[in-house]
Amino acid sequence: MTPDAVAVAVLIILLFPMGYFTLASPAFLLVRLDIQPVAQLLRGMFNAHFLVMRVAAVIGTMALLLNGRLLAGLGVGTIAALAIWGRRWFMQRVDDQLSATEAGDADAPRRLRRLHWSGMLVNAMLLVALLAGIPYVATT
Repeated sequence: MTPDAVAVAVLIILLFPMGYFTLASPAFLLVRLDIQPVAQLLRGMFNAHFLVMRVAAVIGTMALLLNGRLLAGLGVGTIAALAIWGRRWFMQRVDDQLSATEAGDADAPRRLRRLHWSGMLVNAMLLVALLAGIPYVATT
């Protein structure tokens, strides 16, 4: 594969989990998050998304760097860093809200909803940035 084809392939591979998350996560806006199984399912979806993005972005970063696409590698590496370190930060806050809900805190589902919205917003911003970068990465 030429460096351009590798770069486009990496971006397309990253688009799949980001696109899936973009389509799947709004469904949780239709249900109450004070229902424990629903909140646990939301937690699982975020956890899986972070893990998939981490693996895909790390592999993509290595592929881009090996093909001499340093700037694109830096961009995808940033996504990898967000997936690696953001997961720890985000999941800790989700777990805190789940524990608070179990302890009877009536505001915990609202705080969990805010985390949900912020996770969707960050994913949408990264998705837009990735889509906007495709024309620049695809050209030599």
